[in-house]
Amino acid sequence: MRNLTVISVGTVKEKYLTDAIAEYNKRLGAYAHVRSIQLRDEVLPKNPSAAQIRLAVQKEGERILDAIPQRAYVCALCIEGKQLSSEAFAKRIDEIGTMGYSETVFIIGGSDGLSDAVKARADWRLSFSPMTFPHQLMRVILAEQLYRAMNILDGGKYHK
Repeated sequence: MRNLTVISVGTVKEKYLTDAIAEYNKRLGAYAHVRSIQLRDEVLPKNPSAAQIRLAVQKEGERILDAIPQRAYVCALCIEGKQLSSEAFAKRIDEIGTMGYSETVFIIGGSDGLSDAVKARADWRLSFSPMTFPHQLMRVILAEQLYRAMNILDGGKYHK
């Protein structure tokens, strides 16, 4: 059974999103041990300067790096990452499972993105789209795609 961890910045407050994440994580439980680590986001003033935003992203990045387990394969979700089909995503997860890592970690940054240090630590940079999504919604999308990938690998019928 695979060990999957999602590290995200900020909390999901909307019930419909937390319900969706819980549902996909429940389904994923048939294929993997899933763990979620939610980290505090930095509070910025109403009209932050570029320097304040950079500092906030850096501080969030330090918390992310501290939360990454040892011997983990790290996937940073960022717009400059590579886009994959669901089938290619499943194949990549399957390949990671044979590389000797104890855990696969997916990182979702806060509303201002990921620090350069986190991107540099990542073994893989993944983009779900050239579009920008709210980071709370991205957690639902990631959970669904992880479930879809596991179902594909298991030969299930969820993916059509």
